[in-house]
Amino acid sequence: MTPMARHVRGNDYTVLDPPALGAWTPTLRVSVVIPAHGAQDKLDLALAALAAQTYPAELLDVIVVDNGSSPALRLPLIRPAGTRLIVCDTPGRADARNAGLAAATGDVVHWLDSDVVADPREVEAHMRWHHLAPYLVVTSYLRFTTAALPAPEVVAAGKDLAELFEPAEPHEWLVDLVGRTRGLTQAPSRAFSLHVGGATSVGRRLIERAGPMDVDLPLGQDTEMGYRLAQAGAVFVPEPLAKGYHLGPSMRMRDKERIDRVSHALIGDRIPHYRWLRGHPTRQWKVPYLDVLVAAEGYDETRATVDAVLAGTVPDVSVVLAGPWDTLTPDRRAPLSDPRLDLTLLRGHYAHDARVRFAAAEPARLAPYRLRLPAGWVPGEDSLARLLDLAVEGDHGLVGVLLAEGPQGLVTARLERRSAFERAELTAATSGTSMTPGAPTTSEAPETEEAAGTWNAPDALDDLVDEVYGTLWTDGETLGFVPAGQAPQIKGRRMSYRARLEAEAEIARLTKEAERLRGQIAKWREEAGRWRKSAVDLRREVGGLRREVARLKASRFRTVIKRISARRTGPPEPADDQGA
Repeated sequence: MTPMARHVRGNDYTVLDPPALGAWTPTLRVSVVIPAHGAQDKLDLALAALAAQTYPAELLDVIVVDNGSSPALRLPLIRPAGTRLIVCDTPGRADARNAGLAAATGDVVHWLDSDVVADPREVEAHMRWHHLAPYLVVTSYLRFTTAALPAPEVVAAGKDLAELFEPAEPHEWLVDLVGRTRGLTQAPSRAFSLHVGGATSVGRRLIERAGPMDVDLPLGQDTEMGYRLAQAGAVFVPEPLAKGYHLGPSMRMRDKERIDRVSHALIGDRIPHYRWLRGHPTRQWKVPYLDVLVAAEGYDETRATVDAVLAGTVPDVSVVLAGPWDTLTPDRRAPLSDPRLDLTLLRGHYAHDARVRFAAAEPARLAPYRLRLPAGWVPGEDSLARLLDLAVEGDHGLVGVLLAEGPQGLVTARLERRSAFERAELTAATSGTSMTPGAPTTSEAPETEEAAGTWNAPDALDDLVDEVYGTLWTDGETLGFVPAGQAPQIKGRRMSYRARLEAEAEIARLTKEAERLRGQIAKWREEAGRWRKSAVDLRREVGGLRREVARLKASRFRTVIKRISARRTGPPEPADDQGA
C-alpha cells in the first residue's frame, strides 16, 4: 500500500496513482468467480477471453460455478490453466457466487458473468488498483452486443474485441451515474451502486468484513452487497481501461419495469440510503438509517433519552442500550433494595419495543450512521434530523456535539458515519498503526467491562476519520439537546395529529385571508386605474381650458390694439376759427 492510500477522502480515488498497463510487476492473486446456468457456448467465449489476459497466469484463479445446468457444464479446451469447475445445486446467482467465493483463494475476488467476454487487459486494469489499497471495488465498462458469436479460438487470439462485437450499446445507467458525479468522486453515499456482478472486483478484506451475498434476495443482490461493502469502508472505482462485451442485452434492458418493481420492494428494506423507497412516516425497516447507542444508567434519565429519540422526526431509527443484560438477575424478594433495580426497570420497560435492542457490545455494521448519546441528554423533536443533515450535506465522517462542560470535563455526543470509521480501521491496520480504545462519551464509565472497550468512542481513530472524510463540531444547544430535567413533555401521536390539524386549519384560514386581501388589492388597483384615467382626462380638460383662456386673452388683446391703432391713425379734427 502506498502512503497516498491513507488519504483517499470520501470516494475520491483520484489521489491514487495506478501504474500504466504493462509497466508494473503484479504480486496479488485474483480469483475470478463465474456463476453459470446453461449457455455453454457463451461460457466458452468468456473462458477463452480469460485465457488471453495480460495478467500473469500463475496469479489467476478461475472458478466456474455450475448452478444446476442441464446438461451439466464442462470446461472447454481453451481456458486459463488455473480453472476449476464446481457445482452449486441451489438455484440463484447469489448462492452460486457464494459457493465460488467459498472456494476462492485469491487476494482479490473478481465477479464475472458467464456471458461477458473480457478485453485482454481487463484483469490487469482491475488489479493495478488493488495493489494500491485493500479497500477498493473496481468495475469494468461493459457494452452490450447482439453480434454473432465468434469461435473461441478467435477470441483467445487476442484480436480487438471491437472488431468482433461492435456495434454495441453502453451500460447507460452506469455511464450516466459516473458522468453526473465526476466519476463517483462527488457521491460517496451512492457510489456503492457501482457494484454490479457482471464485471466487478473486490478486495478480500472488504468481503470478509461485509459478508457474502444475501441469498434471501431474488434480485438486487449486487447492489445490496455493494451497500454492505460501502459500510465496510470501500472506495468504488469505475475503470475505463477495463472493458468487456456482454453477449446479448442485460436482464434490466429486457424487462426494466418489472425488475424495478421486484427490486424496489425488497431493496428498500436493506439499503437506508435509498430514501425515496422509505417514504412511509412510521414504518420500521430491517436496516435502520440511524443507530443510537446509549449506555444504560439511571432509569429516569435513560428513559428520557430513549423516549425522545423514538419520538423524534426520524422514524428510521433504532436504539441500542448497553448494559450487563445477560447477567441481570432481579431480586424478587426485595426488589426495591436491588442495587440494579434501574437496569431491571429499563429492560422491562423496553423489552417489547422492536426499536430497542439490549447489548453488551456494539451491534453489527449495518446502519450507515450511529449516534453515541449519553443517558440523561434529550434531543429535541427535530434534533436528530438536523444532526444527520449536517453529516450528509457536508459528507463528514464525524459530527461531534458539545453538550456540557464542567469540572469533570466535556460531555459530548458523536454522530459517526460507519463507512468512515471502517475505512480508518482498514487504513490503520494496513499501515500498522496501533489503535487503543478511547474514553467514554458520557461523564461516567459504563457499569461493566462488557459495556466498555468497543462500546466507547474510538477516539484513536478520529484523526484518520478526519483525513478520509472530515470532522465537524457543533454545540448541542443549537441543535436542541437539553438535560432531561429541562426537556419539554413529549407529544403523543394524537397530540401531534391535532397540532397538525390546527396548523393546517390555520394555514387554510391564512390562505383564505390572503386570497381576500389579494381580491381587495385587485379592486384597489382597478379603482386606482380609474382614478388615473380620470386624472388624465381632467388634465386634458384643464389643458383645453387653459388654451381657450389663452386664446381669448390673445383675441381681446388684439382687439384693444386695433382700437388704439385706429384712434391713432384716424382723420384730423377740424380747425378752430376763433383760435386762428
